[in-house]
Amino acid sequence: MDHSLHFSLTGYKNSMQLAALATQPDFNHGQPPVLCLHGWQDNAASFVPLAKALTGVTMLALDFPGHGHSPCRSSDAHYYFFDWVEDIVALCQQQGWQQLTIIGHSMGGMVATALAAAFPELVARLVLIDSLGFVTAEASSSEQLRQGITSRLKAPPKRKPYYPDLIAAAKARLMQSDFGLPEALLLAERGTVADQQGISWRNDYRLRFKSVHRLTLPQARELCQAVQAPVLAVLASDGPFVKKLTDTQSWYQQLTVEQTTGGHHCHMTAASDVARLIKAWL
Repeated sequence: MDHSLHFSLTGYKNSMQLAALATQPDFNHGQPPVLCLHGWQDNAASFVPLAKALTGVTMLALDFPGHGHSPCRSSDAHYYFFDWVEDIVALCQQQGWQQLTIIGHSMGGMVATALAAAFPELVARLVLIDSLGFVTAEASSSEQLRQGITSRLKAPPKRKPYYPDLIAAAKARLMQSDFGLPEALLLAERGTVADQQGISWRNDYRLRFKSVHRLTLPQARELCQAVQAPVLAVLASDGPFVKKLTDTQSWYQQLTVEQTTGGHHCHMTAASDVARLIKAWL
């Protein structure tokens, strides 16, 4: 992914900007790209290894707001899950895209699933990389609401962490991940910014706030059942979603399941294997 792009969604949320990495410089003409949606606290660079392995496929990997090079949401806003879906719908409307092939990892897969359920005209095929269903909560929404508001009202750290160099920032990310230093460096190169104090991560601190609302299990099931597009789920053998397969497999109208080795970021650590499975399915 050699091209850095920016989309200005004029008239949408103060003309919101979305940054992206792409395998070609322009998508205004011809066929729409394969749209790639990253996971929580990741960025578009997480798809670089997969793009190298998926030769001949025109790909566009977005940075969600508050991630990578995309600006944070305004100071009076929060990061609601369904707002990610709205952002993608606004982008598709601006670009005139329909019947997309979407590859989503983790949270990005959940966003893509909700998009396919509510806007079937936008999604022709859906690839979920270590993602299946949704994060759900019990029906008791009062406690979820309390925890979410309490987390928002806590004072943020007075000083965000700084690191002397990119490798130090990447090593800090390693402590929260299941991949190696090369993958951490990919995310750090796009996800950090340097100033006089050192290097810090770009991601909006508010992404760490607890959600004030989560889907219930019946709501998650209904969304998955509404997906008309064929779905390929590539699940990592050591990832968290393979354990959910028995419970959620029957929720989809057209689901193909493949497994690959590795952990949650298998599209980075086992990119060749994941690319092979996607190519065969496409």
